[in-house]
Amino acid sequence: MELSINTIARIIIMGIGATAIMDLWLILLKKLNIPTLNFALLGRWVGHVIKGQWFHPAINKTAPIQGELALGWCMHYAIGISFSILLILITGTEWLYSPTLLPALLVGLITVTAPLLVLQPAMGAGIASRNTPAPLRNCLRSIINHLVFGGGLYMSAWLINASH
Repeated sequence: MELSINTIARIIIMGIGATAIMDLWLILLKKLNIPTLNFALLGRWVGHVIKGQWFHPAINKTAPIQGELALGWCMHYAIGISFSILLILITGTEWLYSPTLLPALLVGLITVTAPLLVLQPAMGAGIASRNTPAPLRNCLRSIINHLVFGGGLYMSAWLINASH
């Protein structure tokens, strides 16, 4: 698959847009007093991964690292962009120019494996949040968040096309 600068820019902008849409969703959840991921903890985890420590009994009790909030937000957007790349690897670049909702939602659903099988266990919550007081609720919340992200992939691609 050969990518033009325009296509690469569309993929990056789509990933940023989808992540921003997910952030708007997370802001709404916070306003409704529904807990969401603290991106400082994501930054803390990444900071410790860089030092060689992948797993923590409880990331919130792990020593903070300098700049963890900024690192967490940067990683959040980098992950969103990488997930937009995944969508294009699955669908091909044609999807960018004629987006449809189903592939974007399916990629959103596929990407929920990252928090359920990697991030949550590494941060001490266990696979699919099994070490938390409400594993099912936490898993459903992750699934919904990632479906919102998938919808954001579609909306962002649609908006990019509408502006050209």
